[in-house]
Amino acid sequence: MINVVSRNGLILAAFALVSTGLIAVTQYYAAPVIAVQQQRHLLKTLDAIIPPELYDNALQHDCIDITSLEWLGRKQPQRIFRATKNGQPVGMAIETTAPNGYNGKIDLLVGIIGNNTVSGVRVLQHSETPGLGDKIDLAVDDWILSFNNKTFEPGLGHHWAVKKDGGQFDQFTGATITPRAVVGAVKKAMTFYQQQQQHWFAMDNMCEVPQ
Repeated sequence: MINVVSRNGLILAAFALVSTGLIAVTQYYAAPVIAVQQQRHLLKTLDAIIPPELYDNALQHDCIDITSLEWLGRKQPQRIFRATKNGQPVGMAIETTAPNGYNGKIDLLVGIIGNNTVSGVRVLQHSETPGLGDKIDLAVDDWILSFNNKTFEPGLGHHWAVKKDGGQFDQFTGATITPRAVVGAVKKAMTFYQQQQQHWFAMDNMCEVPQ
């Protein structure tokens, strides 16, 4: 009986070892493919919020890491991608987080051109309620396009709110918390950008540049 149990245990251990090895090999060979797909998706998202004709650098490979819980909503570093043309600054795409969504954090990418124009915003990740708060997702609703080409002037910051709070952005029927959180996060990203843009453009590149 003991020999049977030992034999079965060895067989199970062998299967576990082989399975673990196959998973490791699969991950090893799949990692480069996944990385390429992630880069393509990133560039597609960047191009959606900063028109490609406005810049001539490798935007997805020109970035810095900035940490600011106050302005960017996370304790971890967020990437800021820098767009240039002929070596001159054009704008940036800022990763930021709305920490106060209805169901938790909402990760965003905010495109900015010039000094005060939001060229576009996209939601990268969220857990908002389907049919209500998920209207921030472009795949569900075009509400997020309402940020396109909006200008931000510090003295007129009160306009950067949902209409229920006296601002210019629509809220969703039955779901004001989500759009309020997104508008607030974009407003903070714009304010931070206007304070720091010259310093950010002067910083050394922190993105990995392919050889």
